Amino acid sequence: MVLSGWEAVFFWVFSIAALIAGLLMIMARNAVHSALFLISCLVSIAALFILLGAEFIAGVQILVYVGGVMVLFLFVIMLVNVGAEERGSERIFNRPAQVVTTTVFALLLAVGLVYALNQGYKGLQESNKNATGLAEIRRSVEQQELPDAATGTFKITKDTERVGGSLYRYASLPFEIASVLLLVAIVGSVMLARTVKQEAAVDDVDPMENQNQG
Repeated sequence: MVLSGWEAVFFWVFSIAALIAGLLMIMARNAVHSALFLISCLVSIAALFILLGAEFIAGVQILVYVGGVMVLFLFVIMLVNVGAEERGSERIFNRPAQVVTTTVFALLLAVGLVYALNQGYKGLQESNKNATGLAEIRRSVEQQELPDAATGTFKITKDTERVGGSLYRYASLPFEIASVLLLVAIVGSVMLARTVKQEAAVDDVDPMENQNQG
């Protein structure tokens, strides 16, 4: 798909906005600010999907990631009371063993994700090559049979059907790995927020004392 005119201008505007928001997310010292910058990045990416004609994916991006996942992250961050001043030696995550273990796990997860995306992309390419001609003929016939008012609704329905079929047929492994990434992000945010004082307070609780009180 080739963009021209104002579409190309908006494409570059939203692309630069997404990159800037991503950089600010990494550089922000406050976790809540980082989450807000990530929301801005996701909204910019949704605008890029709209420019590319993928309205359904843009809607899913807003509803699922911005409206669901990021709101959940904000609740987690606020519940664990993350502050910019809580950095440095108080963090449990600064322990060398935890850093090494987390780095190894992240590298393995990244390698698995790259491999899964590569396999899914090859499957999508083969599927598109086989179905391009038939899809064009079918689309032209269906648009001729439908009135103009129904064309937009029909297009969204067919896009949704193709996205669902391609997602679970050729990209099921990346889809499952993405769910693992979301779980890792939630657990990671809790671990990053815990301090040595909080861990010591939990360890000082006597389980026998709690049983006697019960």
